[in-house]
Amino acid sequence: MAALQASQKDGNKEDEAICNAYLALTHKRLLHLKEFMKYAETSYDIANSIKSNRAKAFANTAMGYLKSYTDDKSQALTFFLKAYALFNTMQSDDQSAKLGADISYLFSPNSQEKVKKYADEGLSFAEKSGNPESILHARLAVGSYLSDLVAAGETNRWQEAVSFFNQTITFIEKNEAKIDSKSNIGVAYINLAALYMNGPKPIDEQAFLLALEKALIIGKQYGIKSVYRSSMGLRGQYYVAKGDYRTAESLFKEGISYQQNLPYKDNYLLAAFYDCLKNIAAEEKDYKAYHEYDTFFIKYNTLKYDESTQQILQNADAKYESEKKMVRIQQLEQENKLQKKNQLLGYGISAVLLIGLIFMYRSYYFRQRYHQKREDFLQQQQANNELKMELLEKETLENLAEKLSLERRLLQSQMDPHFIFNALGNIQGMILRKDMDLAVLYLGKFAKLSRKVLEQSRMETITLEEEIQTLENYIELQQLRLNQSFDYQIALASSVDEQLHIPPLLIQPFIENAIEHGLKPLEAFQKGMLSISFEEEQEENLLICTIKDNGIGLTASRKQKTDDSHRSLSTKITDERLLLMLKDNSQAKLEVRELTLDHDGQQGCMVTLYIPIL
Repeated sequence: MAALQASQKDGNKEDEAICNAYLALTHKRLLHLKEFMKYAETSYDIANSIKSNRAKAFANTAMGYLKSYTDDKSQALTFFLKAYALFNTMQSDDQSAKLGADISYLFSPNSQEKVKKYADEGLSFAEKSGNPESILHARLAVGSYLSDLVAAGETNRWQEAVSFFNQTITFIEKNEAKIDSKSNIGVAYINLAALYMNGPKPIDEQAFLLALEKALIIGKQYGIKSVYRSSMGLRGQYYVAKGDYRTAESLFKEGISYQQNLPYKDNYLLAAFYDCLKNIAAEEKDYKAYHEYDTFFIKYNTLKYDESTQQILQNADAKYESEKKMVRIQQLEQENKLQKKNQLLGYGISAVLLIGLIFMYRSYYFRQRYHQKREDFLQQQQANNELKMELLEKETLENLAEKLSLERRLLQSQMDPHFIFNALGNIQGMILRKDMDLAVLYLGKFAKLSRKVLEQSRMETITLEEEIQTLENYIELQQLRLNQSFDYQIALASSVDEQLHIPPLLIQPFIENAIEHGLKPLEAFQKGMLSISFEEEQEENLLICTIKDNGIGLTASRKQKTDDSHRSLSTKITDERLLLMLKDNSQAKLEVRELTLDHDGQQGCMVTLYIPIL
């Protein structure tokens, strides 16, 4: 701050821009989003007002980290690549090394070729600079690339990755006093331990535990939550996988106790530890302990979710304000260009007047008309730009409010209250009948389904594979509840990729309707059948989901309803979501058709969803 005040006093705009960039990065580490955004944008404004590549490089770096912080990867890459090119031109190896590493992270996992390119370039610049801090930062990027290759199935690269991280650890031990970013040291040990755990079996237990112990020391000594969390979690998972539940339980309880004694609790970590303790209790069939741990898990998971939601909203507000300001800056730049053009025209007019007084009156007359038209044009363009900004602000706020409202209503309506009531009633009946194994199975499936619904309701997209897993869990619960009175099958066309992305929780309401209003009312002697199929129209970029049942049909179902005004809230919200999707894909739609009696006496209903692939 003192350097910023000195630069302002001296009127040195280049130093002022750079000082603002450094202050932005300082507030980034302190998690002060408003201050981070203010100093980053101030640095960018000042840098663009002067001719200094050095100021522009630091300003674009600060803006890149701001966009990355608010999850705007595309804009982050744009700013980082500009800064990277400028620092390369200035031969600033230290800054180029850090940016090369961070750019490689942003390209992961979509472009492994670019991940490798920028990670290798970053390490090359770091070694030229000789700065231990930059070298470690770049080595972690290269190590992350190697670890990703191993995780993707290239097991032949495992030994190369382990050797690289062992070399990194040796480098750390020689230069630890010169490395300020202690979190990077902890990350190096965590990554090495993760490689051992996921490598060939049996693992090198001594090396694995030693790496975690060093990471744990770093996490505790410097209060680095992520390092401490990963160290305790990996160690606990190792002992759980090994079957040593007592050691794993002791580690998780030790982690909980440590967190409880801190002034600021890590709700994410506490929820994760209680979830692990729940799993251990379930394995040992200690239902009393399971209930106790589940109570605490729900408490901290709710707190974690509230914190996450608050962060998402805060980032969304910051992103909107930043984009609004960028539009305004572009408008001002356009106005400045027009003013410069008018200035040049004024000089031209003066030159013409100086050439000869004989043409003065004529020149003055026509030039006045030209300026009047130009002024009218500028006023009209400024009015149009202001109108565009007002429309952009209104549309952005309306879309954000509509989206948040729709997602909130979807989350509240997905689990039908009647289904939850019946599920809990069935569990109670099983417990009263002392059918404990079935009750635990039913409760586990119900808890898993509830968690999946909560998690996926917060996501923009999920894979088709995840959607099918959630549907299978839901249908199996319904089979248990209805005493296996119906069967089901899910079929995928050979051309359908299970990893394609679709909006979450879009299909479940129609499965629920087919079971509740079609299959459930069937006579006891009739066996229900639910068929779900998926096909892909690549030209239209659509996934076609067909849901067919052999239930009583739409006409008979409507006759059985006592309240004609009732309509499934989740189905209504799904219709609203489809209407929103029409803005991006005009082919998104829903078709419902009643199946008439065939020669075998079969009837039912068929629903066809045309879902945009995201």
